Amino acid sequence: MRLALRYDMRAPGVGVGSAEQYPAVLDHVEWADSLGFETVYLAEHHGADDGYCASPMILGSAILGRTRRIGVHFSALIAVLHQPLRLAEDLAALDLIGSGRVELTLGLGYRDHEYRMFGVDRRKRVRLLEEIIGVLQRAWTGEPFDFRGERVRIRPRPARAGGPPLYIGGSGEASALRAARLGDGYRPAGSEKDKLYAVYEAEREKLGKPVPPRGPVTGPLFLYVSEDPERDWPVVAPHVLYTTNANAAWAKERGVGTTAYRAASGVEDLKGDPNIRVVTPDECVALCRELGPDAELVFQPLLGGLGLEDGWRSLRLFETAVLPKLVELGYRKEMTT
Repeated sequence: MRLALRYDMRAPGVGVGSAEQYPAVLDHVEWADSLGFETVYLAEHHGADDGYCASPMILGSAILGRTRRIGVHFSALIAVLHQPLRLAEDLAALDLIGSGRVELTLGLGYRDHEYRMFGVDRRKRVRLLEEIIGVLQRAWTGEPFDFRGERVRIRPRPARAGGPPLYIGGSGEASALRAARLGDGYRPAGSEKDKLYAVYEAEREKLGKPVPPRGPVTGPLFLYVSEDPERDWPVVAPHVLYTTNANAAWAKERGVGTTAYRAASGVEDLKGDPNIRVVTPDECVALCRELGPDAELVFQPLLGGLGLEDGWRSLRLFETAVLPKLVELGYRKEMTT
């Protein structure tokens, strides 16, 4: 069973702010690295009132410098908001800092104000994304290539030949077809992942290309381990409510696709959402059995401004009361220094 952390760095005014969150991420990832967590997921948005992470590569660099094993997966990076050559350079440098621990899912974005902020014509975003994918693939060979009429070469080269894996993200059928044609893999989003991945697989076969293995089955969007869930629901609920409602509202701006986040009016709505789970250690182990050994558990210990001590309480309880049982089940290997 894979273990991961995810951060969106929202500081909505309920709970802790950005000045506390960013240092806390580095403490979290150092802890997770010592326990063998595989991945830290970082997303990207710009100009959000709540401070949603606008500089995931900067944060990712700090994470890679603080850890030895855990990987950083940018999911998703809004590629079309970046200058292609500079993006190739920055990601190559990150891959070197992490000795090959960088992965990225590239997305188109969907928020109009972000395109306006960066002077990007939304109507051209598909063409821009496809150009960027080609630039990254050529840039990381280390060989000269033509870019918009200029002969260029990118240095440094990434730690791995060919550079970090390039996944394509999205929540609509067009993203599946695009990923089949251009990417190293596909990371569908939303509530219809299986349907989208089937489209991707069929298109890969049609193109005569190998079909990569699917990503791991994922657990709940928000998982909180508690000795007393009834005590802790009121603690986490304001932060989860903010996030799920904000994400559900933002998703309407896409125009296509789905989202796994549902609008909620209160704690009872959250309790009825299978993507939001506040569980005892034994219930967490039962959830892991249900998901199976090849699944991935993702923790969001700073979700929506969740208090630092509240986030740590869940993580520490997972470490002491759940992780040993996963080792006993054979779902995890015992870590050695």
